[in-house]
Amino acid sequence: MTQGVVILGATGSIGASTLDVIERHPQRYHVEAVTAQTSVDALLDVCVRHRPKLAVIGDEAREAALRDGLRARGLATEAAAGAAALEHAATLDGAPIVVAAIVGAAGLVPALAAARAGKRLLLANKEAVVCAGALLTDAVRASGATLLPVDSEHNAIHQCLAGAREPLRDVRRLILTASGGPFRRQHDLSAVTPEQACAHPNWVMGRKISVDSATLMNKGLEVIEASRLFGFEPSRIDVVVHPQSVIHSMVEFGDGSVVAQLGTPDMRTPIAYALGWPERIESGSATLDFARLGALSFEPPDLTRFPCLALAYRALRAGPAACIVLNAANEIAVEAFLQRRLPFVAIAAVIEEALGRLAPAAPMSVDEVLAIDDEARRMAAQAVTDWGIR
Repeated sequence: MTQGVVILGATGSIGASTLDVIERHPQRYHVEAVTAQTSVDALLDVCVRHRPKLAVIGDEAREAALRDGLRARGLATEAAAGAAALEHAATLDGAPIVVAAIVGAAGLVPALAAARAGKRLLLANKEAVVCAGALLTDAVRASGATLLPVDSEHNAIHQCLAGAREPLRDVRRLILTASGGPFRRQHDLSAVTPEQACAHPNWVMGRKISVDSATLMNKGLEVIEASRLFGFEPSRIDVVVHPQSVIHSMVEFGDGSVVAQLGTPDMRTPIAYALGWPERIESGSATLDFARLGALSFEPPDLTRFPCLALAYRALRAGPAACIVLNAANEIAVEAFLQRRLPFVAIAAVIEEALGRLAPAAPMSVDEVLAIDDEARRMAAQAVTDWGIR
């Protein structure tokens, strides 16, 4: 009997990689439900190939198009739309596995719903941890859910810690690796275009996360996520630039030993690890050829050219509310950059302004998380507008 899998965000890069891994193991898994925010045609293509019981489109205005498309293709897949339908998909009885791959804060509520329902939650949405880490981990503990990180860095740390009896005592520090993005050697960033920022040298990713990689905000969010997931304070989490993207993260133990997880830069590897855990299953990723690889190099991150990483550490030290503000302001700033309304070098400035002007109390509920998120987005949007009229 196969296990049902729900993929929240099935039309993105993580969703596509997950579907590829599932196709390699038809005797183990089947797709129970899939979701997308606006991409009806892409969601229909997934439904044709995998025949899920449920397909959800986040944009309620597109529900009719989804339903008509399913009918035209002769599919029995049920169509639904909106936030409530996303939560329903995350808690389906016939699917013990939920892949949370919705980009941004929009993925928070369905990820929490899956955790509360006791699912095996494969978390690719780092914003859910950044914005509501305590709420998410509390829900996992209360329901008996299993939380497995899909981000390659946190997945690597999970693998490296597998033999640690008491990580908080045994481990000296966590070391997250960063590729450095497309501008690692570029000093003048004033004229950077969205196309250049999205041209990652190693990874194939969506546009938002590609920009985050280019600013090093992606690594900053991962520092926050690592702190929340593994219980380490900021002083015990380091970042090192590793351009080859072969070592995905490392753990230094108290005796001085450093354990690293290596592999080709292919998201199917951490997805397969999380799907099969505690077993290992075929991912489809290429074998790492050390003879051809040659040298591995490392360097410290440049916080002067890439201040977003320093802003993330600042937010983590300030507390949960500051992390919500950081994430929300970053999403607004990145969207404005992709729309050519904000220069690349101003992304950090917008985030810093929001962090400096908002100091809300730590949230105690999802509603409070969303309220802080909403206020931060308004503040950041105004900062973007102000920047445009300078």
